[in-house]
Amino acid sequence: MPKVKVFNMAGESVGTLTLKDEVFAVEENLPLIHEVVVAYNANQRQGTKSTLTRSEVRGHAKKPYRQKHTGNARQGSTKAPHQIGGGVAFAPKPRDFSKKINKQAKRLAFLSALSTKLAQNEITVVDEFKLNEVKTKEIQNFLNAFKFDKSVVLVTEDKNENVLRAGANIPTVSVTTADLLNTYEVVANKNVVLTKAAIKSIEEAYAE
Repeated sequence: MPKVKVFNMAGESVGTLTLKDEVFAVEENLPLIHEVVVAYNANQRQGTKSTLTRSEVRGHAKKPYRQKHTGNARQGSTKAPHQIGGGVAFAPKPRDFSKKINKQAKRLAFLSALSTKLAQNEITVVDEFKLNEVKTKEIQNFLNAFKFDKSVVLVTEDKNENVLRAGANIPTVSVTTADLLNTYEVVANKNVVLTKAAIKSIEEAYAE
Protein backbone atom coordinates (compact mmCIF):
# COMPACT_ATOMS: atom_id res chain seq x y z
CA MET A 1 0.00 0.00 0.00
CA PRO A 2 1.43 3.40 -0.98
CA LYS A 3 2.27 5.85 1.81
CA VAL A 4 2.20 9.62 1.45
CA LYS A 5 3.18 12.51 3.67
CA VAL A 6 0.46 14.67 5.16
CA PHE A 7 1.10 18.42 5.27
CA ASN A 8 -0.54 21.40 6.89
CA MET A 9 -1.39 24.67 5.12
CA ALA A 10 2.10 26.04 5.82
CA GLY A 11 3.75 23.18 3.92
CA GLU A 12 5.02 21.42 7.05
CA SER A 13 4.85 17.64 7.33
CA VAL A 14 2.50 16.54 10.12
CA GLY A 15 2.38 12.78 9.54
CA THR A 16 1.83 10.04 6.97
CA LEU A 17 -1.19 8.35 5.44
CA THR A 18 -1.50 4.87 3.96
CA LEU A 19 -3.54 4.73 0.76
CA LYS A 20 -5.52 1.78 -0.55
CA ASP A 21 -4.13 -0.16 -3.50
CA GLU A 22 -7.59 -0.50 -5.06
CA VAL A 23 -7.71 3.27 -5.57
CA PHE A 24 -4.15 4.56 -5.77
CA ALA A 25 -2.21 1.61 -7.20
CA VAL A 26 -4.20 0.84 -10.36
CA GLU A 27 -2.35 0.09 -13.59
CA GLU A 28 -2.04 3.06 -15.96
CA ASN A 29 -4.48 2.91 -18.88
CA LEU A 30 -3.84 5.93 -21.10
CA PRO A 31 -6.17 4.92 -23.99
CA LEU A 32 -9.09 4.61 -21.58
CA ILE A 33 -8.27 7.91 -19.85
CA HIS A 34 -8.13 9.58 -23.27
CA GLU A 35 -11.49 8.10 -24.26
CA VAL A 36 -13.15 9.32 -21.06
CA VAL A 37 -11.66 12.83 -21.34
CA VAL A 38 -12.77 13.13 -24.99
CA ALA A 39 -16.28 12.03 -24.00
CA TYR A 40 -16.32 14.53 -21.11
CA ASN A 41 -15.36 17.42 -23.40
CA ALA A 42 -17.89 16.31 -26.01
CA ASN A 43 -20.64 16.23 -23.38
CA GLN A 44 -19.85 19.83 -22.40
CA ARG A 45 -20.78 21.03 -25.90
CA GLN A 46 -24.21 22.58 -26.28
CA GLY A 47 -24.51 21.77 -29.97
CA THR A 48 -26.78 24.77 -30.61
CA LYS A 49 -24.85 26.52 -33.40
CA SER A 50 -26.86 27.09 -36.55
CA THR A 51 -26.45 29.09 -39.76
CA LEU A 52 -28.52 29.35 -42.94
CA THR A 53 -27.98 27.35 -46.12
CA ARG A 54 -28.68 28.72 -49.60
CA SER A 55 -32.24 27.41 -49.40
CA GLU A 56 -32.89 29.19 -46.10
CA VAL A 57 -31.47 32.69 -46.58
CA ARG A 58 -33.81 35.53 -47.35
CA GLY A 59 -34.26 36.49 -51.00
CA HIS A 60 -35.46 35.10 -54.32
CA ALA A 61 -33.90 32.48 -56.54
CA LYS A 62 -34.26 34.47 -59.74
CA LYS A 63 -31.24 34.52 -62.05
CA PRO A 64 -29.67 37.97 -61.40
CA TYR A 65 -28.84 38.69 -65.05
CA ARG A 66 -28.78 36.90 -68.37
CA GLN A 67 -26.28 34.17 -69.11
CA LYS A 68 -24.24 35.80 -71.87
CA HIS A 69 -22.92 39.13 -73.14
CA THR A 70 -22.71 40.99 -69.83
CA GLY A 71 -18.96 40.74 -69.28
CA ASN A 72 -19.56 39.14 -65.88
CA ALA A 73 -19.18 35.56 -64.83
CA ARG A 74 -22.43 33.59 -65.17
CA GLN A 75 -24.55 33.48 -62.03
CA GLY A 76 -27.62 31.44 -61.30
CA SER A 77 -28.70 32.82 -57.93
CA THR A 78 -27.88 35.57 -55.45
CA LYS A 79 -28.32 33.02 -52.67
CA ALA A 80 -25.32 30.93 -53.75
CA PRO A 81 -22.55 30.52 -51.11
CA HIS A 82 -20.01 32.66 -52.98
CA GLN A 83 -22.40 35.63 -53.22
CA ILE A 84 -22.57 38.43 -50.64
CA GLY A 85 -25.60 37.68 -48.50
CA GLY A 86 -25.73 34.13 -49.80
CA GLY A 87 -26.12 30.98 -47.72
CA VAL A 88 -23.35 28.98 -46.06
CA ALA A 89 -22.15 26.01 -48.13
CA PHE A 90 -21.96 23.40 -45.36
CA ALA A 91 -23.90 25.18 -42.66
CA PRO A 92 -23.57 23.87 -39.07
CA LYS A 93 -26.89 22.75 -37.63
CA PRO A 94 -27.94 21.85 -34.07
CA ARG A 95 -26.73 18.37 -33.20
CA ASP A 96 -26.01 16.14 -30.24
CA PHE A 97 -22.27 15.71 -29.56
CA SER A 98 -22.69 13.55 -26.46
CA LYS A 99 -20.78 10.30 -26.09
CA LYS A 100 -21.68 7.42 -23.82
CA ILE A 101 -19.10 5.79 -21.57
CA ASN A 102 -19.85 2.68 -19.53
CA LYS A 103 -19.81 3.14 -15.76
CA GLN A 104 -17.07 0.56 -15.24
CA ALA A 105 -14.87 2.19 -17.88
CA LYS A 106 -15.41 5.62 -16.34
CA ARG A 107 -14.56 4.24 -12.90
CA LEU A 108 -11.39 2.51 -14.10
CA ALA A 109 -10.22 5.62 -15.96
CA PHE A 110 -10.67 7.75 -12.83
CA LEU A 111 -8.71 5.33 -10.62
CA SER A 112 -6.03 4.97 -13.30
CA ALA A 113 -5.67 8.76 -13.51
CA LEU A 114 -5.37 9.08 -9.71
CA SER A 115 -2.78 6.28 -9.55
CA THR A 116 -0.75 7.87 -12.36
CA LYS A 117 -0.78 11.23 -10.59
CA LEU A 118 0.43 9.59 -7.39
CA ALA A 119 3.21 7.76 -9.24
CA GLN A 120 4.33 11.10 -10.71
CA ASN A 121 4.34 12.75 -7.24
CA GLU A 122 1.64 15.18 -8.32
CA ILE A 123 -0.79 14.39 -5.50
CA THR A 124 -0.46 16.35 -2.26
CA VAL A 125 -2.32 15.46 0.93
CA VAL A 126 -3.18 18.10 3.53
CA ASP A 127 -4.79 17.52 6.91
CA GLU A 128 -7.43 20.19 6.24
CA PHE A 129 -8.03 23.51 4.52
CA LYS A 130 -8.06 25.90 7.45
CA LEU A 131 -8.28 29.57 6.46
CA ASN A 132 -7.80 32.35 9.01
CA GLU A 133 -9.94 34.60 6.83
CA VAL A 134 -11.66 34.28 3.48
CA LYS A 135 -9.03 35.97 1.35
CA THR A 136 -7.31 35.07 -1.91
CA LYS A 137 -3.99 35.78 -0.18
CA GLU A 138 -4.55 32.79 2.12
CA ILE A 139 -4.76 30.41 -0.83
CA GLN A 140 -1.86 32.15 -2.56
CA ASN A 141 0.31 31.69 0.54
CA PHE A 142 -0.63 28.00 0.50
CA LEU A 143 0.38 27.68 -3.17
CA ASN A 144 3.66 29.48 -2.47
CA ALA A 145 4.41 27.15 0.46
CA PHE A 146 4.28 24.15 -1.89
CA LYS A 147 5.78 26.04 -4.85
CA PHE A 148 2.79 25.29 -7.06
CA ASP A 149 3.30 27.39 -10.19
CA LYS A 150 0.91 25.54 -12.51
CA SER A 151 -2.76 24.52 -12.42
CA VAL A 152 -4.00 23.06 -9.14
CA VAL A 153 -7.28 21.44 -8.14
CA LEU A 154 -8.17 21.61 -4.43
CA VAL A 155 -10.41 18.75 -3.32
CA THR A 156 -12.43 18.91 -0.11
CA GLU A 157 -14.76 16.31 1.37
CA ASP A 158 -17.81 18.60 1.39
CA LYS A 159 -18.51 21.96 -0.17
CA ASN A 160 -16.29 24.52 1.55
CA GLU A 161 -17.61 27.96 0.75
CA ASN A 162 -14.56 29.70 2.27
CA VAL A 163 -12.04 27.80 0.12
CA LEU A 164 -14.28 28.22 -2.93
CA ARG A 165 -14.43 31.99 -2.50
CA ALA A 166 -10.77 32.39 -1.57
CA GLY A 167 -9.59 30.46 -4.63
CA ALA A 168 -12.05 31.97 -7.11
CA ASN A 169 -9.78 34.84 -8.19
CA ILE A 170 -6.74 32.69 -9.00
CA PRO A 171 -6.91 31.51 -12.64
CA THR A 172 -4.78 28.40 -12.03
CA VAL A 173 -6.87 27.16 -9.08
CA SER A 174 -10.08 25.17 -9.21
CA VAL A 175 -11.97 23.90 -6.16
CA THR A 176 -14.19 20.82 -6.07
CA THR A 177 -15.48 18.16 -3.70
CA ALA A 178 -14.52 14.49 -3.49
CA ASP A 179 -17.82 13.29 -4.95
CA LEU A 180 -17.56 15.66 -7.95
CA LEU A 181 -13.89 15.03 -8.77
CA ASN A 182 -13.60 13.42 -12.20
CA THR A 183 -10.99 12.07 -14.61
CA TYR A 184 -10.85 15.30 -16.62
CA GLU A 185 -10.02 17.48 -13.59
CA VAL A 186 -7.35 15.03 -12.43
CA VAL A 187 -5.71 15.00 -15.88
CA ALA A 188 -6.21 18.68 -16.75
CA ASN A 189 -4.50 19.99 -13.59
CA LYS A 190 -0.80 19.61 -12.92
CA ASN A 191 -1.27 19.11 -9.17
CA VAL A 192 -4.10 17.53 -7.19
CA VAL A 193 -4.42 18.55 -3.53
CA LEU A 194 -6.66 16.35 -1.38
CA THR A 195 -7.62 16.60 2.27
CA LYS A 196 -7.45 13.47 4.43
CA ALA A 197 -11.25 13.51 4.64
CA ALA A 198 -11.53 13.74 0.84
CA ILE A 199 -9.26 10.71 0.40
CA LYS A 200 -11.32 8.75 2.90
CA SER A 201 -14.47 9.67 1.00
CA ILE A 202 -12.96 8.58 -2.35
CA GLU A 203 -11.67 5.31 -0.89
CA GLU A 204 -15.07 4.51 0.61
CA ALA A 205 -16.72 5.11 -2.76
CA TYR A 206 -14.26 3.21 -4.96
CA ALA A 207 -12.45 0.62 -2.84
CA GLU A 208 -14.07 -2.78 -3.22
